Amino acid sequence: MIQIGETIVSFDMLEKAFICDLSACKGQCCVEGDSGAPLEEEEVEIIKELLPIIWDDLSEKSKAVIEAQGVAYRDIEGDLVTSIVGNGECVFSYVDEDGNCKCAIEKACRAGKTDFYKPISCHLYPVRLGKYASYTAVNFHKWKVCKAAFELGKTNGTPVYQFLKTPLIRKFGEDWYTELEIAAEELYKSGMVKRP
Repeated sequence: MIQIGETIVSFDMLEKAFICDLSACKGQCCVEGDSGAPLEEEEVEIIKELLPIIWDDLSEKSKAVIEAQGVAYRDIEGDLVTSIVGNGECVFSYVDEDGNCKCAIEKACRAGKTDFYKPISCHLYPVRLGKYASYTAVNFHKWKVCKAAFELGKTNGTPVYQFLKTPLIRKFGEDWYTELEIAAEELYKSGMVKRP
């Protein structure tokens, strides 16, 4: 583990390889799971405001769920998460012309309709944040639907923290990320951690 400010970063962030391979997984992370994607309190209000912009990209089933329970709910563990259709499909997902499951919020951002990219937990995946009284744990989450991403990352030698540079900076800032890069290089040189 590495401590950077008020975060504790798992060595897996440096040692595990990862590059999303949407052509292989078809966006299964938006469809599978026991509950929706984790949300921060302030993200709920942002998403509510975005509904008129993304509404036409949502399925009829998603619209019905949102109308019945809203954009978010508390899961069995008490965490605030995106609403889901059935057994795991995020209400904000849609399927593109190539059969890939994608995020309607991200689509709106890419089209310049909002500056909110998507929930930070989605942007950071395969990282999951654990919030504790005095620090935030930055952990790598391994999931079977990302098998192709592990393989592509390994082929390219791309550690998780490098693949996630943009969302890590979005969450923690440029200085934090620079400190992580410096720590990673020192740990690689010392042999305490291995490059993927």
